[in-house]
Amino acid sequence: MPRPIQAIIHTESLRHNLARARAAAPDARIWAVVKANAYGHGIERVYEGLRGADGFALIDLDEAQRVRHLGWRGPILLLEGVFEQRDLELCSRLGLWHAVHCDEQIDMLATHKTNVPHRVFLKMNSGMNRLGFTPERYRAAWTRLNLLPQVEEISLMTHFADADGPQGIAQQMAVFNAVTQDLPGERTVANSAATLRHTAGGPLQKPDLAAQVAGDWVRPGIMVYGGSPDYPEYDAAHWGIQPAMTLQARIIGVQEMAVGAALGYGSSFVAEQATRIGIVACGYADGYPRLCPTGTPVLVDGQRSRTLGRVSMDMLVVDLAHLPEAGMGSMVTLWGKAGNGAVVSIDEVAAKAGTVGWELICALSLRVPVVVDPAPETNASR
Repeated sequence: MPRPIQAIIHTESLRHNLARARAAAPDARIWAVVKANAYGHGIERVYEGLRGADGFALIDLDEAQRVRHLGWRGPILLLEGVFEQRDLELCSRLGLWHAVHCDEQIDMLATHKTNVPHRVFLKMNSGMNRLGFTPERYRAAWTRLNLLPQVEEISLMTHFADADGPQGIAQQMAVFNAVTQDLPGERTVANSAATLRHTAGGPLQKPDLAAQVAGDWVRPGIMVYGGSPDYPEYDAAHWGIQPAMTLQARIIGVQEMAVGAALGYGSSFVAEQATRIGIVACGYADGYPRLCPTGTPVLVDGQRSRTLGRVSMDMLVVDLAHLPEAGMGSMVTLWGKAGNGAVVSIDEVAAKAGTVGWELICALSLRVPVVVDPAPETNASR
């Protein structure tokens, strides 16, 4: 039989989380962000759950082609724009919208021969200091684009650095508004954190800014997949979002540890009392973080427990001391939701490993079988 481990993609959770984003910004349209192969979930696997979005935002042309192949006829946005001149040909053919964040991309457009003008999103570096034109150069870039016959419409965008933290968005929003106040075009500024925290109804929203934060489009990413963008200040349950991925494996061995017995590589866990343990068919080669220490939460047959000792390549160990009914074949939920509805969030596990939920779900190993619940229907267009 196959090794007893699998990941489950929850279609209904994706729909629920998308609806949560729409409720947070009811007057805005929704980009479902599916970059990094839909945050490790698989574009083809999440498509049915995210078809209710108004558009898909992603990074590379291969992903854009996959979304079109699934039957999507609506907007697709390349968040980093094109990387070389010939990419514009595929943008024309597939009807892709694309970010423009540097002079070189404007130069490419200026020499691009096309009968179909492009929809572009001019990106401002309002404080993130990654991609985008500085505020001082933004209007000049807009003017250059506006003069090009290759450009049909210019939308305006930026990205927040601290929407999930105490610094917030006010400074970046003020910079963006000051520069763009009289420029035409749709606006998109809000990621997951800004959508949940700073739009109308969010705990940190300011009435004079909430509608501007929502803008014409919001770009929810991690929240669509069930992760909280500002954990541990607020967890996923607080935001009313559900895990879109469950990683689960079965116990393939049981041991009784005597007092003073050591466990696993490095003997990092030593039993202080007689301890019953379960060996689980999941390790760091499956994408479970090696750095998760003793005490990382898991669910065993839907009951809360913890890991013990170091995570190995193919196995990890869970505590069965308080679970006398658990044993060989018991199902262990490493993250996500168990059959009884109990949840161990991706954010809890990531925090124990000293990282964030984004990294864990993106790093699921190719050797882990993935199923979709429920199975996707036949492709449909929009």
